[in-house]
This record gives sequence, C-alpha cells and structure tokens, in this order.
Amino acid sequence: MSVKRTSLEIFRLKKILDALASKEGRGTELISLYVPPGRQISEITAMLKDEWGTASNIKSAATRKNVQDAIVRVIQRLKLFKEVPENGLVIFCGAIPRGGPGSEKMETYVIIPPEPINIYLYRCDSKFHIEHLRDLIKEKETYGVILIDSSEATFATIKGRRLEVVKEITSGIPGKHRAGGQSARRFERIREAQVQDFFKRAASYANEIFLPIEDLKGIIIGGPGPTKYDFENGAYMDYRLREKVIAVVDTAYTGEQGVKEVLEKAPEIMRNVRYIEERQIVQRFLYEVGHDTGLATYGEREVRRALELGIVDTLLLSEALETTRLTISCSSCGYTYHENMKVSEVLGFTQSLVGKPCPKCNTPSLEVSEERDLIDELAEIAEAAGSRVEIISPETEEGQMLMKSFGGIAAILRYKAEQH
Repeated sequence: MSVKRTSLEIFRLKKILDALASKEGRGTELISLYVPPGRQISEITAMLKDEWGTASNIKSAATRKNVQDAIVRVIQRLKLFKEVPENGLVIFCGAIPRGGPGSEKMETYVIIPPEPINIYLYRCDSKFHIEHLRDLIKEKETYGVILIDSSEATFATIKGRRLEVVKEITSGIPGKHRAGGQSARRFERIREAQVQDFFKRAASYANEIFLPIEDLKGIIIGGPGPTKYDFENGAYMDYRLREKVIAVVDTAYTGEQGVKEVLEKAPEIMRNVRYIEERQIVQRFLYEVGHDTGLATYGEREVRRALELGIVDTLLLSEALETTRLTISCSSCGYTYHENMKVSEVLGFTQSLVGKPCPKCNTPSLEVSEERDLIDELAEIAEAAGSRVEIISPETEEGQMLMKSFGGIAAILRYKAEQH
C-alpha cells in the first residue's frame, strides 16, 4: 500500500532541492551519495575510504584537499547511523565558493527520502545530483485512463511518467452506414442497443481494473469522437469510479497511441486536481469566516495562539509566504525577542544590530541567535499538536486571496477557542 505524501512533505523537499540546485563548486568537488535501503553502512564507509585514497591522485592541491575533506565529512555523517534508514539515505557534501579562491565553505546536507530510493550512486561533480530526488516530488499517485469510441476501448494506468496499457477490447459494432435490406430506423435501434451493451461491457472492465487500485487519484476519459461523452454521462461504471472522473479529453487515437496523447496532457490535469483540492480547503476556511462560526482564525499571532491551545484542525500556509523568523538574543542578560522579515532583508538587519542597545539591559550585545523559515516553524508546531498542514499554491484565485487578504496564514479550528 502506498503512503500518500502530504503537501508539506513535498514543499519541504522541493525547497531544499531548489537550494541545492543553486550551488556550484570549483571543478569536480561536490559529492552526491545515494544509498538505497538494505545496504550496509560498513560497506559504504569502505567504499568512501577507497575513494579518499583515489582522490590523492588529483593534481590540483586545492581540489584534492576539498574532495578529501568532503569524503571525511560524509564518513562522519554515516557514523551517526547504525543502519541505512528504511527509505534509504542521501548525503550531499562539498566546498561551496563564497567569492574568490580560498573563500570556499564546506556544506553538508543529509536527506532521508520520503519514500524508498532504488539507486546506489557516488559521484563527484561541479554540481549536486538532485535529479533522482526531484523524481520523488513528481506526482506518484495512480490515474486511470479510459479511451473509448464506438469500435474499441483501451484501459491504462499512469503513475508519474510511467504508463501501462492494461486491457484493450473491441466492440464488433458495424459502422453507421445501413446494411442492405434493413430500414434506417431499425438499423439505428439495433446499433444503439449494441452500443449500450458495449458501454456496459467497457464499464465492467473499468470496475474490474480500477476499483482494486488503493491510491487511484482520478480517471481520465478520452477518445477521438463524441462517444466518450455518451459513456461518461451514462451511469455505466460503479459510482465510486464515476466520482473520480476528473477530465474528459479529445485524442486522435484510442489504443496505446491515444494513451500517450493523454500522458502529454496529464501533468496539467493532475496539477488541476491538486488545485481543486486546495480550492476546497480554502473555501471551507472562507465559509467559516463568512458565517462567523468561530471555527476559523487567521494572522500569525492568532493562528500561533490557536496552535498552542491545540485547537487547530487544519493549518493553511501560502507557498508565497517567503518569510524568515529571527530570534534576537542579548548575550549579556539573556533577553530575547522575535522579528519576521523577507529573506533579502536578513543580512541588513543583522548588520544593523551591531552596537544597538538591548531594550532590557541597555548593553550593545544583541545578535541573531536563530533563523527559521516561518512556514517550517509553524508547520512544526502544528505537527506536534496533531494538526493537518496544507501548503496552498498562490496560482488559484482562492490561493491569492489567502495571501492577500489573510496574510498567507490561516487555520480551521476543531472547536471555538473559548470552549477549550
């Protein structure tokens, strides 16, 4: 049984991969290590020690030192694990330049994938190889495809970029031209009955193929003519499948060629499915606000209070919320306070603290003691309280409203705050 990844898990992985994609090394100094489940830590460590020895042959002294230092750091991180986690382990490490030669700083990233990886990879390059993790954040749920016209039907599944044609059937129905000796009306009646029988037979196959799929996200119906609409509008399939029809699309073909046409259109269809889910979540929040039920709140201060009370059912956070939460501390008296600001403003703010007096003891000892992404911080509080977290894209009208009208932070409550 597949595990459904949450929008928060996908957001977190996407964010760190975007950061890794922006990093470049000088020469082939950046290490990417993918360890699938089932491998022995001792085996990987031995391989890295061999690579350390091989690296001693690198002609450039700077590159040799950086590669060997990175290998040592990877080995140190591996020692923190008694065994490879059940989903595998990915480590990125290397010297990232901050300016001219000699400005490099060694950076290490350890990622436990959200689902099992099946690749074993060790590579030194000028970039981190994140493409295998990128594949994990692509849509993985299964979609059913039914291509149908009056002569044949094709049943297929799409999972990520993988398609499988499961079944193809033919109808045996003659074309629309009338056979000799039969009246046009009688011929049409017979043909219509044959079409109905074919639809029932196609629906029976659809029920048999798609109902057992536990993670079936939706069904796409396609075909080259109007027949697909007749099939979709009729109550032929099991009601559970009819409820999962998410799109009806035109294709030039049935068969595998037609499924490939659907595959080209599928990413947009699948993205729209997520948008529909997000719109429903935001609309539920808007309903609670509009009807003044007391079961919704918004704004960081109020939402944070509701999270601390443990009364948040669903936390809604806009993906457009690019805010860093800083903890400012006084090293003399221990006084702390928080500031929220855009990532681009952090450096200037940090510099402005130099010589600034502490509001409590008046000593110029203020410093930024912690930087956290606001989405991560609020999501962590929500997870600890058992609240559902939804990351909402700003690409829908509702998503834009969440950001512009409610500051990108909102919550649907389990019950009213005063009932706690």
